[in-house]
Amino acid sequence: MDLYGGYVSKLIEELSALPGIGSKSAERLAFHLINIPKEKVDRLANVMMQAKSNVRYCEKCFTLTDKELCPVCADEGRDHNLIMVVENSRDMAAYEKTQKYKGVYHVLQGAISPMVGIGPSDIRIKELLARLEDGVEEVIIATNSSLEGETTAMYISKLIKPMGIRVTRIASGVPIGGDLEYIDEVTLLRALEGRIEM
Repeated sequence: MDLYGGYVSKLIEELSALPGIGSKSAERLAFHLINIPKEKVDRLANVMMQAKSNVRYCEKCFTLTDKELCPVCADEGRDHNLIMVVENSRDMAAYEKTQKYKGVYHVLQGAISPMVGIGPSDIRIKELLARLEDGVEEVIIATNSSLEGETTAMYISKLIKPMGIRVTRIASGVPIGGDLEYIDEVTLLRALEGRIEM
């Protein structure tokens, strides 16, 4: 049964298709958008369109940015000989919130998952290997503690170790099956500091 009419129902339907937004949250957001001034809705829509048009992947680490290089890769004060490998930009943001990691990142844009048809060639592994030719001393693998994350970590480690580059894995403290983006900064920092040789 359509309680609100076409436009309201369509707005709720579109909002509920967003990740992490259930039907109740979508309904609250829809009512909020309808009740705020039109200028605020226009501003939100404009920012969304600009982000969609202008955001791309960093040419070096493949995180999201609106420039050729993201702020981390462009920062000459960072240690470019230390690369932390993460699955996505949200994981990178989680580590940046600790304000303790001074190296750079490599965002894989996913993890190896044969069950859903994602293999090594479907994520940014070959781009990582190309970066290692520039005198990298250590690669910290900070993929999630899921089956896919562990598989990806082992695969990358086996590729890098013969190159003579130190490969470490973030320590436990990050729960098995946990996503890095939801873990507090203290736990992330302890996992980084307690990393182990692979």
